[in-house]
Amino acid sequence: MKRIGILTSGGDSPGMNAAIRAVVRGSIYNKMEIYGIERGYEGLIAGDIKELSVSSVSDIIQRGGTMLRTARSTHFMEPEGFKRAMDMLENFEIEGLVVIGGDGSMRGGVAISKTGVPVIGLPGTIDNDLAYTDFTIGFDTSVNTVLSAIGNIRDTSSSHERSTVIEVMGRNCGDIALYSGLCGGAETVLIPEVELNINSICRKLIQGKNRGKLHSIIIKAEGVPVSAQELADVITERTGLETKVVVLAYIQRGGTPTGRDRMLASRMGYRAVELLRDGNDSRAVGIKGSAIVDYDLEEALNMEPVYDSAINELAEILSI
Repeated sequence: MKRIGILTSGGDSPGMNAAIRAVVRGSIYNKMEIYGIERGYEGLIAGDIKELSVSSVSDIIQRGGTMLRTARSTHFMEPEGFKRAMDMLENFEIEGLVVIGGDGSMRGGVAISKTGVPVIGLPGTIDNDLAYTDFTIGFDTSVNTVLSAIGNIRDTSSSHERSTVIEVMGRNCGDIALYSGLCGGAETVLIPEVELNINSICRKLIQGKNRGKLHSIIIKAEGVPVSAQELADVITERTGLETKVVVLAYIQRGGTPTGRDRMLASRMGYRAVELLRDGNDSRAVGIKGSAIVDYDLEEALNMEPVYDSAINELAEILSI
């Protein structure tokens, strides 16, 4: 393989730039040309494609977001848009493609792979919701961003002697809430994988107040089927405790990636280059334990997520 392309698609995540850097420099080291496709599949359709060099990725490893920019493309899912995208790959003689993104982005890669173009998927999403890999690029940074917010919010919650519901991202996966709640010392962690029990929440808050606790932090994943404000209103009504709401939203996607995310992205990015260099079919790159692994792309996306109840149980035990 002599010429490959790379794109980032869907929501950005810290560490994407580190992955881009690894793919670009790894490709050049292995005597392959590397072309950057801007704005994901939308940019592929439009032909926003340019050759990248070693200097193209200088001074980006520490930056959040993605230098290639990103977009969601409904046009790509239409026959006309998909054909135009494939025409562009042929126009630029791109023989293989690296796609960095979440589930939707990788499923776009599956569609391309079925035309005969090998696609290597890298899991770039803060949600940590891809079942085939232990961790996704950006997840660790997002958790640390939430931890920083918890610390700041705890200071003012303590001063005013009130409870705070903090809503975090993650779509239908509760990992951001679970990891940040456990590490941030939250009194309650609410995730979509576990049924909401309002009686348990209120009882724990009242018990905490009775033993002199000045504040309480409740972490709620966005996938829990009740809004943060509705939850806060119910808590206030049933306990008499003043309860505020903080929705962290897109603040969790930005910021300097942690060392762990930079390492993960760099290892995964170079593995993608190796797979294309060696003539492999389409693969999804992930991590299991400390090992970088790869699976058939479509099979990886069809793996069922396994909820780690032990972490949730530990969070419950340590929040008594």
